[in-house]
Amino acid sequence: MNSVGIRSTRQRSAVTSALTELNDFRSTQEIHEYLKDRGDSVGLTTVYRTLQALSSAGEVDAILREDGESMYRMCSPAHHHHLVCRSCGLTVEVEGPTVEKWADSVSAEHGFSSVSHTLEIFGLCPTCS
Repeated sequence: MNSVGIRSTRQRSAVTSALTELNDFRSTQEIHEYLKDRGDSVGLTTVYRTLQALSSAGEVDAILREDGESMYRMCSPAHHHHLVCRSCGLTVEVEGPTVEKWADSVSAEHGFSSVSHTLEIFGLCPTCS
């Protein structure tokens, strides 16, 4: 087992390697197809389970696309937000100090503690505009 309690297997190593090579958010099916194209034999169910486990462990970022499909990406460990192109999938990690202050303020105003949040902004990148 590795540091996040996920059993280390050849298939899981292949999924992690693929996520490291891909620069933008990808669906489970896209990651599975990428693995097949590069010659890795990993079942779709294994890819689903691995991505869910890595996401739950905080090892990868997961976002919901506007159509509700989960997308995954290996990201930096620091808290950040994403700008995501609806057309090509280009993803940019951004810091959001104003969002952080707002979240803290609203949470405190309503008596909430130990809060977390996510923020994804979807639009068209300069190339796709």
